[in-house]
Amino acid sequence: MTETTPAFLLRLTKLTDTSLIVTWFTQTHGKIKTVAKGARRPKSPFAGKLDLFFGCEISFIRSAKSDLHLLKEVALRDPFDGLRRDYGRVLLASYFSELIDLATEPEHEAPELFDLLSRALSYLQNAAADQRALRHFESELCRLLGLRVEKKQSPAMALGHVCGRLPSERAELLKRFA
Repeated sequence: MTETTPAFLLRLTKLTDTSLIVTWFTQTHGKIKTVAKGARRPKSPFAGKLDLFFGCEISFIRSAKSDLHLLKEVALRDPFDGLRRDYGRVLLASYFSELIDLATEPEHEAPELFDLLSRALSYLQNAAADQRALRHFESELCRLLGLRVEKKQSPAMALGHVCGRLPSERAELLKRFA
């Protein structure tokens, strides 16, 4: 049975010479991984539809044996072209996506986190990357995850503790914002 959901593309990984593993953050299923068979072929039906931060509507067939499902269709809804105009925006979008990836369990529905990521990517469409956006995202993510942030602790420290680490982009972002 095919399932359909809105999704953001978080990560692409080469599986074979012609196929990819695509990690999505979906509105109805949380973080899922799909196999896009033939996606690396020039005439693939996925050509031009699989790129980081793309907002899509995906259809997939759930695997009965593993957490790697079969991607059937991708309809591009929002490529977020505006955030690609500036390296700082891409870096911040990458940080947001990786933080969502680190903070979530596979196939755990979290529509409030989907909404947070959607708002963050939409913000970066028209606004420059800045420290305020980074700190707001971290604070909201802590709040939505139910993390208690102590007085002497920042949201970033709380997230780093829970996730085991923070994405490497954070250090470069803080240098850019200084």
